[in-house]
Amino acid sequence: MANARKVPMDFEELRLFYRRTLLDDIIPFWMRHAIDPAGGLNTCLRDDGTLVSRDKWLWSQWRAVWVFSTLYNRVEKRPEWLELATHIYDFTRRHGWIASVGGWALRLDHQGHVLDGCQSIYVDAFAIYGLVEYCRATNNAPEAVALLRRTAENTLRRLRDTPRDQLPHFPYPIPPGAKTHGVPMMFSLILWELGQYLDDDLYRTAAQGYSREIFECFHRPECDFVVERVTLDNREMPAPLGTAVVPGHVIEDMWFQIHILRDLGDAARINEACRLMRRHTAAGWDAEYGGLFLAIDAAGRAEVGWPFAEAKLWWPHTEALYALLLAFEYTGAQWCLDWHKKIQDYSFARYPVAGHGEWTQKLDRRGEPFSATVALPVKDPFHLSRALILCLEVLERLSPGTAGNRGHRAK
Repeated sequence: MANARKVPMDFEELRLFYRRTLLDDIIPFWMRHAIDPAGGLNTCLRDDGTLVSRDKWLWSQWRAVWVFSTLYNRVEKRPEWLELATHIYDFTRRHGWIASVGGWALRLDHQGHVLDGCQSIYVDAFAIYGLVEYCRATNNAPEAVALLRRTAENTLRRLRDTPRDQLPHFPYPIPPGAKTHGVPMMFSLILWELGQYLDDDLYRTAAQGYSREIFECFHRPECDFVVERVTLDNREMPAPLGTAVVPGHVIEDMWFQIHILRDLGDAARINEACRLMRRHTAAGWDAEYGGLFLAIDAAGRAEVGWPFAEAKLWWPHTEALYALLLAFEYTGAQWCLDWHKKIQDYSFARYPVAGHGEWTQKLDRRGEPFSATVALPVKDPFHLSRALILCLEVLERLSPGTAGNRGHRAK
């Protein structure tokens, strides 16, 4: 059982532990329970794999394409992983594109009928993200590359032509006159990886613009937090909406920025990203019960402008596991390993579901599971799998005797 394992801290032992967790616990859960013979991946599941609904939320479908393509690209060339990525890709490609909008539907039924149209720009982000890895896995299959280009061109057009407060932004509507951290956070990384894959400065330039916006607009020096909302002209919004901070978003965002900045060779801003990662990890930690709060207020107010603020969701913890190892690679600072150990101890004691392999995804402040829908009514295959894949990559560089040991460290 995953939650009975002792979590090591030696880099090579930790690499082997995360590899076993990924390949013996997490991925087998999805291969056993989630493949829909009619197409796509079933993600409306209970923790034991019981099927709740065959609705296909494309947010999760495209993220699953990323997971299984990336396993094939970076872990092992197992044919079943590429076959599953193709199985999900084929269903989503056939049924999910809304030509009248130039974007991807949010939700389909199991037969491919559209239940919810283009209600979230993030579906398009995850489509680009998944398609880049799928194109790599298929040796640049022409049909997949053409679909990637069509998605990217339309997404960039919609981002350019739509006022920020009118972007389709399910599940969190944007207040009038506001813009949200999630847009530059996601599209800085997505467009950068797209630009690198296509070798296209159009997308790299757009990504760098979003990256600067995070550091220059959403980071508020007066409180030293990255807030979730600012006005369209980059001023502070009133509390509580304008002072909401989601520590997991910032931790995740900072490793996004490190991936971009290391390509650019910007050591100074990498160090700033690591500093902000530390700041938000410490601020988000619940000193009484442990774990990372979903949201906090920048001024410490009791009212937080984010739903389920006291919840302890799985995804901020998975993002922190990778982000902190990456920060250690660049800084060599002990705080990175101390926080990594603290978060892994909390996570592996609470989230793994004994006998089933995957993690439960929602705990209350005291660490007890709850059933209310926080964002999407899905059990998502993405955050944990991605974090473990990326942890394996950085641990290969940190382990003695492996190529590139600490080779990326910023000075």
